[in-house]
Amino acid sequence: MRMWMVDPFAMCNKHLLGEHVECHMFVGHLQRKRRITNYIRLNLLQPKSLRERHDQLALEMEKRGMLHKSPLPEFILSFLPEAHRIYTVNAEDSLIELSRRCSECRERLSVLSGGQEHPSSHKEE
Repeated sequence: MRMWMVDPFAMCNKHLLGEHVECHMFVGHLQRKRRITNYIRLNLLQPKSLRERHDQLALEMEKRGMLHKSPLPEFILSFLPEAHRIYTVNAEDSLIELSRRCSECRERLSVLSGGQEHPSSHKEE
């Protein structure tokens, strides 16, 4: 499970949908009050941004013509140590890793980094 924390437009459908599902999985993990030490250590989870990130991913899914019918359930972070609650994923490292792993994401990233206009209301066929 991981939160990439990169611009959702830059993600291929597989990674976009994957991170969306993983947001739901993280919430389940947090609802059971499980430890997240390794997720933090490995730069995989940004707890305080979980809901906002889910909503960003859902919006991008809808822009691509996908249905989104899974609101994020309620969860609390108060049981976590403060350092875990406020941890911020290094998005630059995530961007490098995502680009290394996926040629389709790498192509989408080139649109963002190549100075081309960021499509705000695009749809993939």
